[in-house]
Amino acid sequence: MFELNKLTRENIKKLTPYSSARDEFSGEAKVFLDANENAIGSPVTKWYNRYPDPHQVKLKEAISQVKSVPANQIFLGNGSDECIDLLYRCFCEPGKSNVIICPPTYGMYEVSANINDVEIRKAALLDDFQLDLVHLENLVDENTRLIWICSPNNPTGNSFTRTDVEMVLNNFNSIVVVDEAYINFSRQKSFIQELVDYPNLVVMQTFSKAWGLAGLRLGMAFASPGIIDVLNKVKPPYNINQATQEIALKALEEVGQVNDMIKELVQMRAALKGVFEKIPFIEKVYPSDANFLLVKMKDARKVYEFLLTKGIVVRDRSNVKLCDDCLRITVGTEEENTELIEALCDWMVK
Repeated sequence: MFELNKLTRENIKKLTPYSSARDEFSGEAKVFLDANENAIGSPVTKWYNRYPDPHQVKLKEAISQVKSVPANQIFLGNGSDECIDLLYRCFCEPGKSNVIICPPTYGMYEVSANINDVEIRKAALLDDFQLDLVHLENLVDENTRLIWICSPNNPTGNSFTRTDVEMVLNNFNSIVVVDEAYINFSRQKSFIQELVDYPNLVVMQTFSKAWGLAGLRLGMAFASPGIIDVLNKVKPPYNINQATQEIALKALEEVGQVNDMIKELVQMRAALKGVFEKIPFIEKVYPSDANFLLVKMKDARKVYEFLLTKGIVVRDRSNVKLCDDCLRITVGTEEENTELIEALCDWMVK
């Protein structure tokens, strides 16, 4: 049975969170003399001399409308990486707790575990890039606090079988994090709507991919109000800056345009896959529910280095488990994709 109070670290339960100046009043005001800001302003802009809303109320309300999730079940992080780090800091006891990842997968789960002195246990994916449920189950013990599931997965691009993820959720009494950074490029249903059924579920999404706002560093975590309260207790008071909040609010008004961009990228992904499959030295193009393709080829490292001479950067994943001789290639613009194909043709006749 899932018991959040037992999972939360004792020092976090006892923690008195920092109270910012803007936390200590309610209602509207027109003169702010509480936070020691520079009232005159800045030499470069008159807009950002005040601290941002520490609770991101307007932004969470807008996200709530788009995602159909109550605002009190939304946490916003300085990128998904902050969400990842806070989950470790809130629920994992350094030197005692362990977490499970399913490689090959997003590398920050392991990096953040090492930063926080938390043991990593690895349930490697099966050859078809699906979850190895038996191995995963065998790794769980009384000190397991988090299971990280990236779906669609990075770098493989595939989504995990939904019933497998549900199996983990139903049989694990600690927190299961489903990272859906690439969900907008997939036909798979998000797990966000399952929050009501799984109190141990955390779903992460981001503005970096489909929304095209990687430079803003804005990640989202959706969970029960209890989990969100713990994360809010630990986060820095002003972790989402004013410019990010404003631009994200504007983006949320353009859902139709974002959906059009997603359709275009998915179409280009399919077209790029078709071209890759006709290139003789490319051995396999894996199915993808993301905005990238994992491509297996002869001499992947040499191809990677050749592309660099052409000014084209892809991701060499050939040293990653199950990704031997693979490059991960992001879907670019039409012009970028054409330039890539021309470079690969040059390699072929080199």
